[in-house]
Amino acid sequence: MRVLVVEDDEEMAQTVAVGLRRAQMAVDVTFDGPNGLERALFHDYDVIVLDRDLPGMHGDKVCAELIAAGCRSRVLMLTAAATATDLVDGLSLGADDYLPKPFDFPVLIARIGALARRAHPAVPPALRHGDLVVDTARRSASRGDRLLELAPKEFGVLELLLASKGRAVSAEELLERVWDEAADPFTSAVKITISRLRAKLGDPPVIETVAKSGYRI
Repeated sequence: MRVLVVEDDEEMAQTVAVGLRRAQMAVDVTFDGPNGLERALFHDYDVIVLDRDLPGMHGDKVCAELIAAGCRSRVLMLTAAATATDLVDGLSLGADDYLPKPFDFPVLIARIGALARRAHPAVPPALRHGDLVVDTARRSASRGDRLLELAPKEFGVLELLLASKGRAVSAEELLERVWDEAADPFTSAVKITISRLRAKLGDPPVIETVAKSGYRI
């Protein structure tokens, strides 16, 4: 799952990013409205965590521009204001959810997960293939009765492959959806992560390499 955090309080933004990465998510961060809008339109994010009071362009305007552009990312709007009017205003602009500050971090993670499961195409709470199960709500994976200890990128790759339902996923798509914007497009990170993931999944193998196409379950 790839998330964009648009928050002008840099300390809060980085704190949120660290917490989301620990929850097996790939996270990009920006601190103002124009940059947030540009990145949101350029990358295919699952969820955008959007502060309402942003410099350069108000969060309401960013949200409205995303909707007008046909952006498919789910938007979770954050605000220091928590009145019913603010809630209605935010949702009427096209935001998918609304969370007042201060918030409990587990609630933020749960809200992001719920929005990602409503993304297009929708991702169910649990992804299964034989005895392999990825719990997208709890961000955990198991095979049979064995809990898999996966690094965040390994989890993200497995989640995306299972969600693709047998479709071959290219290395480029995996890099775009699972890694953040700092990833080197010429890196061998995808190949290395697939190799480590295969070792952790064990036998019988479930990840197939498709020549000139990528990988699939």
